[in-house]
Amino acid sequence: MKVWSDSFADGATIPVEFAFGRIDAATHVALSGNRNPHLAWSALPVGTKSLAVVCHDPDVPSSGEDVNQEGREVPASLARVSFYHWILVDLPAARAAIAAGEFSSAVTPRGKPGPSAGRGARQGINDYTGWFSSDPDMAGDYFGYDGPCAPWNDALLHRYVFTVYALDVDVLPLMGRFNGQDALKVIERHTLGKASITGTYSLNPRLAGA
Repeated sequence: MKVWSDSFADGATIPVEFAFGRIDAATHVALSGNRNPHLAWSALPVGTKSLAVVCHDPDVPSSGEDVNQEGREVPASLARVSFYHWILVDLPAARAAIAAGEFSSAVTPRGKPGPSAGRGARQGINDYTGWFSSDPDMAGDYFGYDGPCAPWNDALLHRYVFTVYALDVDVLPLMGRFNGQDALKVIERHTLGKASITGTYSLNPRLAGA
């Protein structure tokens, strides 16, 4: 099984149009295009009935004490945890690609609707749901894709791993509202094969070369 993207090369920087946030000289961060990137796949295992796509960032600070604080930097040595940016399930196996911008084309304050995503697919809530939970202007359920927006003062370059799973069921047995961890528990029980592509992104001008 093979996965690739016309939007970025494996191991390369994700273009700003596919990010949730971009560098802003005055405010550190501004909203960006937030388009989902193109993804394509081939050589699916025999018996594949549906596909799932999961994007996660494994480099999120485990402590928010220094995050986005003036005069501070989040040390690269800090322990890291995963942040889920996209959970897409029940994608028909006959599909061979996802077009850039097909499932997300802008930032939607309070989140995009879900779980229905069209094309016969469903989307889970990503971890911006928790991140914005105390923000009165942004709080809501963030279904579908919302792209990179790493802390602007993080000393570590963040990785964004897009994994396509080939599954042995047409519809995953997930009910109602589900998040990345909920989905992966079920996905792992039905996986015939998987492949990933990784992009990088930073809002730290020192790392981004801005």
